[in-house]
Amino acid sequence: MAITEQQVQEALKALIDPNTHKDFVTSKAVKGVKVEGDRVSVDIVLGYPAKSVLDSIRHMVAERLRSLPGVGTVQVGVTYKIVAHAVQRGVKLVPGVRNIIAVASGKGGVGKSTTAVNLALALAAEGAKVGVLDADIYGPSQPMMLGIRGRPESRDGKSLEPMEGHGLQAMSIGFLIDLDTPMVWRGPMVTQALEQLLNETRWRDLDYLVVDLPPGTGDIQLTLAQRVPVTGAVIVTTPQDIALIDARKGLKMFEKVGIPILGVVENMSIHICSRCGHEEPIFGEGGAQRMCQDYGVELLGALPLDIRIREQADSGKPSVVADPEGRIAEIYKAIARRVAVKIAELAQDHSAAFPKIVIQNT
Repeated sequence: MAITEQQVQEALKALIDPNTHKDFVTSKAVKGVKVEGDRVSVDIVLGYPAKSVLDSIRHMVAERLRSLPGVGTVQVGVTYKIVAHAVQRGVKLVPGVRNIIAVASGKGGVGKSTTAVNLALALAAEGAKVGVLDADIYGPSQPMMLGIRGRPESRDGKSLEPMEGHGLQAMSIGFLIDLDTPMVWRGPMVTQALEQLLNETRWRDLDYLVVDLPPGTGDIQLTLAQRVPVTGAVIVTTPQDIALIDARKGLKMFEKVGIPILGVVENMSIHICSRCGHEEPIFGEGGAQRMCQDYGVELLGALPLDIRIREQADSGKPSVVADPEGRIAEIYKAIARRVAVKIAELAQDHSAAFPKIVIQNT
């Protein structure tokens, strides 16, 4: 009995992508099905970078198709394509940047900058072209975390070439001032500096620009919401109640200005003793999960309180590049894939782009 294209489509509709948690047909990843006798070929195009899992997805799809009666030879191609997605209306896009991800926290000391740099590195490890904008004008930390020294070049006297570290394009006020120079600036100067760093940097064909925001909900955050084309925001917190109070404020701020919340990352979720392996939730437990349930957002992942995360970031080689096959790097990569999936899903909602047409008999 000859296999039909409809049977192939039905088989793929019953197959769930472990990253999107949806079947490949519903998520519109199936771009081509060819059936010639007992030979079947399928093209799967994912909307998110997934370099580390392409082979497993290819194997999963091939095995499913081989199980169909009448199928002989199976050929499966799996690739990914990252496109630009919707941002706030009336905000000018940034040349050379498809999507901007804001990484924010309500308060300092929760590991936001470490999360931002590892998220960017994880997206790059999955095959995306990624940049980092250090928007913390008062306390820039990305130059140190990326191990980048020197000053950015200006080829035309008007714009800056991004610095590079570990395959990322990067820009920070820290590249333009001395390490021990305090930024004694008022709010308007700070917001102008952010806009210049963003718009006067010659970003080169980025799939994602990760913006490491300062803590709080002040001038920088409002400027970002009103003038920067943000695709979505990631909120970073710890399990303790005092951090969650401020994280909720940050989340509500993005909601008010119409920027989608991609999810929440919980840092320092549990402490694992390096000597005996004892696990203890010293900052509390379940706080980020409860927050996510309250606001209907996703808990993207939880990271332990691990001395290596701090040591690696301080050394200029964050966890994703210092130990790319390690447990911490795998957590960051899983978070990165979910962030990219959430962004890819935004493009599928076109309801706001078209007016609703209602026909009535009068």
